[in-house]
Parts: sequence; structure tokens; C-alpha cells
Amino acid sequence: MNQFILADCTTESGALSQLHDGAVVKAGGIDLLDRMKEGLESPTKLVNIRNISSLRGIHETAQGLNIGALTTLAEIEEDPAVKAHYAILSDACGHAATPQIRNMATVGGNLLQQNRCWYFRSDDFACLKKGKDMCFAFDGLNQYHAIFDNTTCPSVAPSSAAVALLGLNASVELASAKGKRTVAIKDFYVHPDVNPMTRTVIAPDELLTSVIIPKPASGTRSAYQKYGEKRSYDWATADAGVVLEMDGNICRKAAIVMGAASPVVMRSPKAEAMLAGKPITEETARAAGKAAMEGAQPLSMNGYKVQLFPVAIYRTILLAAGQMGRDPSAVG
Repeated sequence: MNQFILADCTTESGALSQLHDGAVVKAGGIDLLDRMKEGLESPTKLVNIRNISSLRGIHETAQGLNIGALTTLAEIEEDPAVKAHYAILSDACGHAATPQIRNMATVGGNLLQQNRCWYFRSDDFACLKKGKDMCFAFDGLNQYHAIFDNTTCPSVAPSSAAVALLGLNASVELASAKGKRTVAIKDFYVHPDVNPMTRTVIAPDELLTSVIIPKPASGTRSAYQKYGEKRSYDWATADAGVVLEMDGNICRKAAIVMGAASPVVMRSPKAEAMLAGKPITEETARAAGKAAMEGAQPLSMNGYKVQLFPVAIYRTILLAAGQMGRDPSAVG
């Protein structure tokens, strides 16, 4: 790891004044320190925002929720308002990593973490996301990689919180010395087809300050489940987030979100259309899971995801609707 200056900030304005000349923001530091140890980043200055109290906390308003970027995953999981009205987010935050990491990792850091592709993470390999002109994943070990939108870079979106927040139509607030702007989660991530070296739209002089979630419509139910190889600390091989706006047994509108399926978290309009205006039954849930796989293009070693995602979606739909308990084969 390289030598660096640590700028310890206690105010938002103080942190923003430090964001120049290649400075990098550190909150919990879970993913950042990993990248520095692996030689992927060598910043000369870390701007520590951990002690900015204004960036922490969960505030319920008439319009919904405002969650400070420094709020930990554990705090979000355990919050009564989140559990009661935003179950998908409580589920997603509560099943990320380990209890120890959830007590340190922040929601902002979870959204900003880099992908886990081992070719990207290893300094021994060239990678499009490191400014090179090749990708080893296409012909290499790609069992955990994308099955959608994978023609440029097949790495997958790693953030569990992003799956939930996309389903909830959330936005993030970004601050700079010039002011603040709000960006919807659906527009926050940059697809590799646009620029493989840029993960999000956040500028070098900007700070992610909060997550804004609109109040769910009456009758809304939601759930999240993660599937993987291990029950302990691991990233998902497939995860599904479901938000259902119900009128009795009829689904008025649905959001079906997949993580670990493409380079950015994605909704499935085809799966959602299978539920809209219909009762939630085993038949409609299975049809939605099947429809979500239309257009999938698995790589040489990840074809199993085409079978796994329909099961994850079907079971998470029934979990959200209160017709099934948590899947015992899920890891989250």
C-alpha cells in the first residue's frame, strides 16, 4: 500500500474543500482499503468523512425516507420504519457481508463499491476497467459474471443495497462546492458500454450525502433474497428484489430487480408485465421468473444463472406477497 495523507473532516463543507488533486473519500473504508492493498488505487490523500455527523441517520418524513450516506447497513436493517415499510431494504442490508462488516460498512460505500471480478481485482491481469484493451473474463473463469448486457465487460453489479433502492425508485443526493443535485438510482451507474472505466456518475469533486426513498403507495409489499455458494461472508451469485403494489390480491404494479445479473442493477419490465393487473399466484410468479430470462446471454461457465434467477424471482415474489416464507436455500 502506498503512503498517503489523511484529511480528517468533521463537516461536509470541510470534506468538499479537500476533494481535489486526486483525493479519494473514505467512509467505512471496507472496499477502498481492499483496492489499495491490491494495488488498484494509490491515492495520495484520503478524505475521511467518517466523523461528519450530519451524514448519518434515518429520517422519516411525509414524503418517505432520507438516509444519510454514513448510516451503516446494520442501522438500516434494524430501523423500525425501514422494517415496517421498506422490507426489501432491510432484507438487503441485513444479508450483506458479515455482522462485523455491516456494523462498519455504510450505505454510501455499499452503493459505490467496485465490482468483484477477479481479473479486475488482480494487478496481474489487464482489464478494460483499468484502461487496457482486453478482458480475460470472456474466455476465462466467468462463472460469477453477467448474463445480460455483457458484450463489453461481463462483471456484475455488487451492491445489495442498490437492488433494493432501484426497486423502491430511490435517488441519491450528490454535493459539491457548486451545490447539490439529485440522481435517480436508475441513472446513477454508468454501463461499461458507455465507459468501462467509470462506475457511477459521481464527479471527483462530489460527495454522496444521502439516499432519498419516496413513500410507498398504499398496499405495497416487498422482499429481497440472495443466493450464493456460502451462507457466510460472500457476494451473491444471484439476488432478487421485489416490490408489489397490491390492491387486495391483485397486483397493481410490480418492480422486479436482479443483482449479479448484469454490469449494473437491472429491472425486468417483461417480468413486471406478467404480474401487473393479475393476482399473485404460484403460476403468475413462475411466469414472471421465466419472462425475466428473455434475452439472457450466458457465458461459457455461468449458464446455471439462467436456471437460478427464475427460481429466485418466483420465490421472492411469493415471499413479498406473504404466500411463502424465506427460502431456506437462500443465503439472505
